[in-house]
Amino acid sequence: MSLYSFILLIHILSAILGMGPGFVMIYVISKATNLSELKHAYIIRNRLHQFVMIGGTFLILSGITMGIMQPYLFQRGWYVSSIVLFLIGLSFGPFVLAPKSKPIKELLNKHTGETIPEAYYPMAKKLFFYERIENGIFILIIILMVLKPF
Repeated sequence: MSLYSFILLIHILSAILGMGPGFVMIYVISKATNLSELKHAYIIRNRLHQFVMIGGTFLILSGITMGIMQPYLFQRGWYVSSIVLFLIGLSFGPFVLAPKSKPIKELLNKHTGETIPEAYYPMAKKLFFYERIENGIFILIIILMVLKPF
């Protein structure tokens, strides 16, 4: 196995580890039926997010490493587009998702009882909307990586 093939293997495993859990985060939260389940779902979501962060870090590092090893990749539209889209998706965390998540966390921490507060639903709907956009970006990246259309 060449060094490049090994980096490619790391890249593929990182994509599975980093992107896979991100696609189920909404599902984990949306199945909660009471406040205890919802709080627990957010704990699980935070644990899944650790995999996303580790996998995502290795994903970008291995992708850039492959570009350094084979510089012609920087002339390929699919490669450059994938990196740009990945950075856009990455920026969703601190600039879009964190500000949308913070009021939800505060609301759930303050709320007592077992019913999910009604104020939660519109906030979660907005958060999930942006998460779906981010998931769409990552699906587009996967398509670009597999098809290499340009």
